[in-house]
Amino acid sequence: MVDLKANPYYLSDEDIQWVEDTIASMSDEEKVGQLFFQLTESQDEAYLKKLMEQYHLGGCRYNGMPGSKVQAQNHILQSYAKVPIFIACNTEAGGDGACSDGTAIGSGVKIGATGKEEYAYALGKMSNEEAAAIGCNMAFAPVCDIVYNWENTEIICRAFGNDPERVAKMSAAYVQGAHTIPGFACAAKHFPGNGQDFRDAHLSNNVNYFDVDQWDATYGLVYRTLIDNGLDAIMAGHIMLPKYAKAINPDLKDEDMMPATLSPEIMQGLLRDRLGFNGMVVTDASHMVGMTDRMTRKEMLPRCINAGCDMFLFFNDPDEDFATMLAAYQDGTISEARMTEALTRILGLKAHLGMYRKSVDELVPSQETVAATLGKAEYKAMHKAISEDAITLVKYKDQDVLPITPERYKRIMIVHIKAAEGGMSVLMKLLGAPPKKSAAEVLRDKLIEKGFDAFVYESPIDKVKKQIEAGETPSLNVYFAGKNAIADFVSGQDLIISLCDVSSGRPVFGLSKGGGEIPWYVFELPVVAVGCGQPTMLADIPQARTYINTYDATSDTFDALIDDLMTGPEAFKGSDPIDSFCGLFDTRL
Repeated sequence: MVDLKANPYYLSDEDIQWVEDTIASMSDEEKVGQLFFQLTESQDEAYLKKLMEQYHLGGCRYNGMPGSKVQAQNHILQSYAKVPIFIACNTEAGGDGACSDGTAIGSGVKIGATGKEEYAYALGKMSNEEAAAIGCNMAFAPVCDIVYNWENTEIICRAFGNDPERVAKMSAAYVQGAHTIPGFACAAKHFPGNGQDFRDAHLSNNVNYFDVDQWDATYGLVYRTLIDNGLDAIMAGHIMLPKYAKAINPDLKDEDMMPATLSPEIMQGLLRDRLGFNGMVVTDASHMVGMTDRMTRKEMLPRCINAGCDMFLFFNDPDEDFATMLAAYQDGTISEARMTEALTRILGLKAHLGMYRKSVDELVPSQETVAATLGKAEYKAMHKAISEDAITLVKYKDQDVLPITPERYKRIMIVHIKAAEGGMSVLMKLLGAPPKKSAAEVLRDKLIEKGFDAFVYESPIDKVKKQIEAGETPSLNVYFAGKNAIADFVSGQDLIISLCDVSSGRPVFGLSKGGGEIPWYVFELPVVAVGCGQPTMLADIPQARTYINTYDATSDTFDALIDDLMTGPEAFKGSDPIDSFCGLFDTRL
């Protein structure tokens, strides 16, 4: 059922013998353990030893931390592994997805804006050179989804854009770059394709609505291209593909429709039979609601393997999930043939990477290698080059606003537009994490260096917060009647930058009536709106007459932005990789 001499394994007879002998020698517990990736929660050696010796894990992921700590953890994990383990990272946008001191290269949408496949190749190569230096051997990347719905905040910044051919070429270039690193694999995500549903599979169902012909011409094009280019593995998303599933199984009822991870029609009928994918499949995180809301977890876990997935991403509870899967294997719910097939793909990929031939010190390079690799000048230079080529002037209705110079607009007010605080940011505040400069403050300081009198706007709501923190009793009139004469507002600055710093979700403008957060004043003053997170901010501020996407808020990106603003409209090199007008009539007015 698995051809270990074919794409993507290309194993020798000796490699195949190792795979077969290893499976034959495994206990039931060891076989079940190989099916799981686990997210480590501690770097304590006793804990890591237990993970490997009690659960016999096939792979690990970990939370963000400096590269030296990741290297130390990975060395411990491999030293206690009877069979070498996959250690995966999320290098979607750079080595900072492998460790906190890795190098940002550029997100998918940012690289898509450049139109240059060589940047996608560099992303795959450079980010995973950093990952390999700390002992990782697999990237959960590239993100090869296609943006069809601007309200899909799950992948809007992560995908290469809305053109299937561009996504296919850039995804393949990423894999080719990663494959320059010996013993390194890619798991492309999220099969069968995210980007249509506005919902996030972490929180709800997610549906891909394309029919057979539409899917084959779009997402199918992407996956066929990757498979032909030696893609090692695929991460299956918790995404329903109902029209395709019914084409494969006409008897399938709507109420029985499953996400891909639980659907034999999609995992076997489409991925294996129609696309001919011979490699390994790992699920997206197994606690996501898009997977867990279809049945009990006890039913879900073995069904996932029986549907055609080979590995799970993350335990919910290690003891409970392990016991569930062990019982399912021992009582025949998971057949011997299906278990052997999954193990053959898992171990076949490990053999392809040469893992069983390597010592622990070869699997996990030294701390000296970590220090010599992370943050190389060439990586930083690549990030700078991508930033200079990506920034996109999306909308330019007031043709005389640019260039922006101190002689024309000395006083610049920056209005920092943010999203609602999510759970992680709230948690970090509760834990006392030290505050860092905001994107608005970074931009302000860079403008001041260029000779502008730049300042960050303080909203009436911010003033009320300060009064409360100081023990004062604020007046609600600041909110209900805090309006000023237009002439007074206009006299305070020469130009306004609305900095939309929203990485997920929608912008929040506060409750202020008459405040400056919402750019109501686009005909009163020159206003430049800048999206430095999600590139879809025109949907919420359609009145903006000059709108720019930078795609992130790094120092290099803001340097490039200011250079372009001070040069003029001809300086912007990026091309919109999505529909930043969001398909709305009024955003183009």
